Amino acid sequence: MNLLKSIFISSYMMAIMAIAGYAGWMLYQGENTMAWSGVLLTTAPILMVMMRAMMLKNLARTSAHFPMINLLGAAGAALTTYVWFSIGTEGLAALLAVIGWTTFLLYSYWFSTYGDRQPSMKLIVGTKLPHFTVRDVNDKLISSAQLTDKPAILIFYRGNWCPFCTAQIKELMGRYKEIDSLGVRVALIAPQPHENTLGVSKVYGAKFDFLTDEGNAAARTLGIEHKNGLPMGMQMMGYDSDTVMPTVIITGKDGKIVWTHETDNYRVRPEPDTYLAILRKHGIAIA
Repeated sequence: MNLLKSIFISSYMMAIMAIAGYAGWMLYQGENTMAWSGVLLTTAPILMVMMRAMMLKNLARTSAHFPMINLLGAAGAALTTYVWFSIGTEGLAALLAVIGWTTFLLYSYWFSTYGDRQPSMKLIVGTKLPHFTVRDVNDKLISSAQLTDKPAILIFYRGNWCPFCTAQIKELMGRYKEIDSLGVRVALIAPQPHENTLGVSKVYGAKFDFLTDEGNAAARTLGIEHKNGLPMGMQMMGYDSDTVMPTVIITGKDGKIVWTHETDNYRVRPEPDTYLAILRKHGIAIA
């Protein structure tokens, strides 16, 4: 199933770009405005969201199912179908609109979720993390015990290739001084080539811990591995096919887990204010 999703997302992105581009060309050529505008409604809105996420890297989260985009897609498919039945032409526009909307529904309701993800039995509140090691930017192996020798926020993210992950990091950087003043460690952990971890640490330059989970071993130990989670084709950039389901773990002064967030949708992630609220609740921060 995960392999099918990996193939789907790469194909979906190319398909909606092609459909939107073709619809724009048909409008430029003076073809039926209602029909081809309807096609654009089924592809352009989600395409703009994705382009913003990939180019600006400032979109850390979205709604789970994009209700407004879904409504626009349904309207576009209905509009093109109406034109087709009314004038007996523009069948291609109706077909492309239905494809655009249907594949959006697959993206929003099927691809984006982890299939009713269940909390990992390795991440139990009140217990310490199982032993694992990750590599830091100084090429040293760091153990889970070392990471949690003081209050810590551990964020497992998919890698530099994921625009929502990089936006999440950028968002945290904006709260660096506030978090650092609490004496809380922030560790950002990804199963990616180590040079990519070094690269992102140089870009942001903050005193957070940027760490590489080599071979996805830590994610596997914690029960948060996502097999075949990488979009098909990105292996050419050096990433492994297996990645991690975005996960946040907060540990307290005694190194024990006080809170976790194991999202069931890779686009739905907690905000920094949530972390600060948890820290205050457990007496790690003063309100």
